[in-house]
Amino acid sequence: MMKHSAFSIQRSAFSVQRSVFLLFAGLLGVALARLPLLWAAAMVGGTAVFLIILIYPLAGLGLALLLGPLGALESSLGFASPLDSGQLALLLTLVVWLARGLRRRRIIIPRTFLNVPLLIFLFVAALTLVNAPSLPIGFKELLKWGEILFIIWLLVDEYTHHSSFRIQHLLWMLLLAGTVQAAIGIWQFGLRGDGPEHFLVLDRFYRAYGTFQQPNPFGGFINLTALLALGAFIGCMIHARKNNSPFHLFTPSPLLFTGAVAVITTIALVASWSRGAWLGFGAGTAVLAFFLPRKRWQGVALLGLGMGLLLVSLQFNLIPASITERVTSFSRDLQFGDVRGVDANDANYAVLERLAHWQAAIGMVESDVWLGVGFGNYEPAYADYDLINWPAPLGHAHNYYLNLLAETGVLGLLAYVGLWTAVFWQTIRIINKSDWPRRGIALGLLAAWTALSVHHLVDKLYVNNIYIYLGVMLGLLQLLDDSAGEQKTKNHKTTRLQDYSTTRLLDYSTTRLKTGDYKTK
Repeated sequence: MMKHSAFSIQRSAFSVQRSVFLLFAGLLGVALARLPLLWAAAMVGGTAVFLIILIYPLAGLGLALLLGPLGALESSLGFASPLDSGQLALLLTLVVWLARGLRRRRIIIPRTFLNVPLLIFLFVAALTLVNAPSLPIGFKELLKWGEILFIIWLLVDEYTHHSSFRIQHLLWMLLLAGTVQAAIGIWQFGLRGDGPEHFLVLDRFYRAYGTFQQPNPFGGFINLTALLALGAFIGCMIHARKNNSPFHLFTPSPLLFTGAVAVITTIALVASWSRGAWLGFGAGTAVLAFFLPRKRWQGVALLGLGMGLLLVSLQFNLIPASITERVTSFSRDLQFGDVRGVDANDANYAVLERLAHWQAAIGMVESDVWLGVGFGNYEPAYADYDLINWPAPLGHAHNYYLNLLAETGVLGLLAYVGLWTAVFWQTIRIINKSDWPRRGIALGLLAAWTALSVHHLVDKLYVNNIYIYLGVMLGLLQLLDDSAGEQKTKNHKTTRLQDYSTTRLLDYSTTRLKTGDYKTK
């Protein structure tokens, strides 16, 4: 009787699902018949994407990586929506992942090395919103970091419970998203032939900005891809050399793909004409060179060699003068102190504008040293701290550390530094215990973290959905940590088995010698 009842319930549930599906299909057919062709195509495409994400949530995450940088472009085109296409794709992916867990009655929060540091930062950031001028803006900024944590959990969960999920799939998704933006930027710089007048450089080119609408965040985003691709390329190259793998130019291979991405994104980085991005890339490559050899003295030697080549290039003018002038012009106009009485001109305006916003951030810190004016509330609070000649807020202080100190106080900055200390420590630990090519990926991640940290001295890069890309990179870091631990355990077991087999063989040989089984001639 119980079996019959259970079968009836299952059959009823199946009938309900079939009825709902048929109703949905009927409504979709009616809509397609009445809508214009463009809207009908969009509905069909959207439905197909939705079904793919239902089956394979990581496809939604890849779509979010591709669509995320479109946020600024969509806003400039007047799409009045609280969520842009990248955020919608990410939200749908997270909802599907949570719904699958509910259906299986299994929602597990994976244990990762970054859980505690991220939760501490989120807690302190939320605490600063108690007296914030704008709660909606603060919650929006807080949501970004919450989504980073959920992206990490999603990736670790998918990697743990789906055998078809490979780390290289995640790497290809990241590199593809960055390459698309790099290609757009290269086209804007030298192939399109026109652009915004204030982006004109060298009297003939226009600074690359992709779909970010600004060159500096574009350069910061490209940095993440370029250094990750460079590390992965080095890892693939060393792995191929150690295994004597043949290389064919016209045969698709990870070595060829990562090398091409590294070249394309580096060209786009130069085309961004962003000083902060260039300085970040230089610092990132220096760290990559230092940690490339397993012996630190070799890393120091390699780093010294690179510095020597740079000095020689500067001495003999091997680096274009336009690039050196671009890098050094900032330090020439840089001055600390009150900038309210300084005369601004075309040459020093950009530098003075940043210094004025730094000074406003210091004023916010003085008002509340411990908790600041509220997470994400630099712009709403700016009117109370602006300088006479600089009434217009830029949205942030153009120094993320000062910006965060102004918004969250000393406690928030300490929590942020603690989070990134944990990220750097985990990455270095993975580098030390991983084999090629995964060690190369970890090297690329370490270089990317360094570039981000250096670039944040003169800008804020958590804009235009870069946090989605960053969340996937941090998720990739956790997967590398898990796989390195598994590989170490596997190697340890293999070594123990070999030692055991060798011991048994020696014991067997000794026994035969003692019993006289071996006969000498």
